[in-house]
Amino acid sequence: MSSEGLHVPREKLSKKTLELHYAIASLMEEFEAVDWYRQRADDTEDPELKKILLHNAREELEHAAMVLEWIRRNDQDADEQLREYLFKDGSITGHEEGAADKHGL
Repeated sequence: MSSEGLHVPREKLSKKTLELHYAIASLMEEFEAVDWYRQRADDTEDPELKKILLHNAREELEHAAMVLEWIRRNDQDADEQLREYLFKDGSITGHEEGAADKHGL
């Protein structure tokens, strides 16, 4: 799994790149956990277990949101993209086409 290791020798990476790697790997793991909990919740026939699993999924989403915010605060490119695309109404791909026009792409 790509999140388990680095693709370049550690000594060639800046501290910032390493920290962003840790955050990105953690974000991937949090979303993977959300997926696992939701699948298990869908599969169980026990209503109480389902509630617990969905609660756990929401907790993992909270963790993912915190990591995503850290990434946004520490990576200018991520900040720009998140500000451009998150919390917008209408078509996502339509917004992308408008953003590309706005940036001369």
